[in-house]
Amino acid sequence: MSDIGYVRTEMLPEKEPPASEVGIIGWMRHNLFSGWFNSILTLLSIYFVYKILAAVVPWIISPTWDAGSLSECREILHALGREGHYAGACWGVIHERWIQLIFGFYPPELYWRPIAAFVLLGVALAPVLFADKVPSKLLIFSGLYPFIFPWLLWGGTIWGPISALLGFVVGWAVYTLISKTMSGLLGIILGVLASLVWWLVISSYFVGAMDSVAAIGIEVVESRKFGGFMLSITIGVVAIACSLPLGIVLALGRQSDLMIVKYLSVGFIEFIRGVPLITLLFVASTLLNLFLPPGTNFDIILRVLIMVTLFSAAYMAEVIRGGLAALPRGQYEGADSLGLNYWQAQRLIIMPQALKISIPGIVSTFIGVFKDTVLVSIIGLLDPLGLATAIRADANWNGIVWEIYGFIGLLFFIFCFSMSRYSMYLERKLHTGHR
Repeated sequence: MSDIGYVRTEMLPEKEPPASEVGIIGWMRHNLFSGWFNSILTLLSIYFVYKILAAVVPWIISPTWDAGSLSECREILHALGREGHYAGACWGVIHERWIQLIFGFYPPELYWRPIAAFVLLGVALAPVLFADKVPSKLLIFSGLYPFIFPWLLWGGTIWGPISALLGFVVGWAVYTLISKTMSGLLGIILGVLASLVWWLVISSYFVGAMDSVAAIGIEVVESRKFGGFMLSITIGVVAIACSLPLGIVLALGRQSDLMIVKYLSVGFIEFIRGVPLITLLFVASTLLNLFLPPGTNFDIILRVLIMVTLFSAAYMAEVIRGGLAALPRGQYEGADSLGLNYWQAQRLIIMPQALKISIPGIVSTFIGVFKDTVLVSIIGLLDPLGLATAIRADANWNGIVWEIYGFIGLLFFIFCFSMSRYSMYLERKLHTGHR
């Protein structure tokens, strides 16, 4: 019986794919020149990009870093044969004022304090952002950092932040004691009241007594000297750090079976979301002092921090509520079947999944809050935009527009893009699209 001739007994050697199907050529063929219409659009896009770059790149590459005024910039460009209003950028304003744009009017000899505060911010965030790569014991420092941060920036006695920390300790002690002997809700209420009594009544006596025994502190810096990106980052960091836990509490409160808690949470969220942030900032700057006792000195930056935090928390609550609503009912039933109480179920099962689902919305809210910090310039605080207006009022730099606002926009883009990239990293790490 003869062998079947069309059955191959050996494998053919593998061949390289056609050059037109792989690499940059293959990518261009499939994405840019896949048809006559796409080819025309690609060529038109290349032409417009070329025209834009041909105009922008020479303007950016301008040897005016050492100029001391706008007129001096124009003289340098004129000597190079460049004429016209947009002959080149005047980078002298950035070279001369970048320190002011970063630190505002903070005393130069004390620049080490905001630098140390933001370096330590990275250390405090490390166990939160990269939990699997740093020692978990750093979480202790992360918990203490909110009390170190304002002390470094504003200065004063060290007993102030210690007293603020003790207020939380007192509240937690009262909550633990009452919840074990009576009820958890009563423990929460009495714990909050105990903390408020400590901060509003006892704290001043404690600070005064301890300061008379051991006066430990650093030079005080007034809030009116804060400005630039230091002010924007301070407002953004505090609002982001405080709004997330407050938003979680509001989201849980909105879904609570306790009618008082639910209605209070709904009322707060809907009221804050229905009012523009600029209105709340005007309330913080002008009206809030009218409701306080005469002679009360309520720091303007603290007022802004409170309002921005409350505004962000309302939006954060809705983002987290969306994550909670996305969880199937079986997750709640599974927690009940394990015998977990409400807070154990939320901490161990429900909230980790809801937060994982809500990562894009949470980071989007964070980015929006950080960009909205520029609104404080309307109420007189010298954020980067407020400083830019003041710098442009200088006779030497009157007429500068693109350079200074472009520099501010670039720094904001770096911060916001970094947050966005970390969000994508976190989504990939937690496999939010697959679990």
